[in-house]
Amino acid sequence: MDIKPIHKASCHCGVIKFEVSLPNGLIDPHRCNCSICHKRGAITASVPLTGLNVIEGEDYLTLYQFNTMTARHYFCSRCGIYTHHQRRSNPEEFCFNIACLEGIDPFELGDVPVSDGINHPCDRK
Repeated sequence: MDIKPIHKASCHCGVIKFEVSLPNGLIDPHRCNCSICHKRGAITASVPLTGLNVIEGEDYLTLYQFNTMTARHYFCSRCGIYTHHQRRSNPEEFCFNIACLEGIDPFELGDVPVSDGINHPCDRK
């Protein structure tokens, strides 16, 4: 898997193009079992907010929020692909859909850990 330090990414139809800064490769690739992640099934990795830059198609991004309205989930309004979200557990980071990275096959990652989003860390006392 050839992860570049600045890796290009896009949605399925290509209207949204973004770059992800990955100087140390994919950090913490995982799935999540919260209600939205369970249904979308994406494998994600995290970057600081400054590590993701939408370079084309920002006006096609659709924001979806639910429950606490803290996390900000972004989808392409044309093809429906989830591209990234601002995390609830760490609002200083984006998680991005690894399948959007050009030339990367997320199935090559093998077994990917599952985060316990049903029992979200922000909900624990």
